[in-house]
Amino acid sequence: MRVRMTGLAGVIAIAALLVGAAPASAAPGDASAYGARLDVTLLGNPAVHAEPFAAANANGPTQNTFVGVDLPGILKTGVINASASRDDKSGGVYSRASTADVRVDLLSKVTGKISAELVEAECAATQKGLVGKSKLAGVNLGKLGQVNADPAPNTVLNVELAGIKIAEVIFNEQYKNNDGSLTVNAIHVKLLQGKLGSLGTGDVILSSATCGPAGLPIPMASGAGLWIGLGLLGVVAAPVAFVALRRRAALNAA
Repeated sequence: MRVRMTGLAGVIAIAALLVGAAPASAAPGDASAYGARLDVTLLGNPAVHAEPFAAANANGPTQNTFVGVDLPGILKTGVINASASRDDKSGGVYSRASTADVRVDLLSKVTGKISAELVEAECAATQKGLVGKSKLAGVNLGKLGQVNADPAPNTVLNVELAGIKIAEVIFNEQYKNNDGSLTVNAIHVKLLQGKLGSLGTGDVILSSATCGPAGLPIPMASGAGLWIGLGLLGVVAAPVAFVALRRRAALNAA
């Protein structure tokens, strides 16, 4: 009876190993993107909250398009495109967002006209790691200054009123999330709360892409992963069977 129980315990342990390993190993990476998101409260005006426009996700919809945003006094854009994809074979993920004909009126009383012909953000996650970048075309920042077409990560231009910083505009904003993913925002306008002369509070984000970390390249449940699983089964099962046979032989000799 002990021999049978030992063998049964081994089978249960092996089954638990394979069942427990399959979902974790099969879990792929994720990716998402959107063209614009707003959450601002201007002095003397009601709050404006706009959900992400043209949101895309590697789980679907993988592509999305929005004809344009028109929020008077805050933001106006042309066509927005976003996409996110996953390569199940490599485990890699990729996302991209582009917003055309951007005009930010939120700060126009202080900085003058802020516009861009095209604002893009993209990121990729592979087994080697995470990378991201932003691209700007036809940018006019008015009194705010200048920025490169491919700005360095987290390039910041301050917006001041009477010598007091009331906002900041971040180009190619990049940061790691708690789950290990990377977010890239092509442009992030941040109104600073509690500052004298503040225009209000909140954020405007243009062209955002998030991805990673990459998933495992071979799902355990199928293909080459199945053979790997069977190999692990053999490695675990062999010692259990050997011990069972030795105990049986000892019982027979007694």
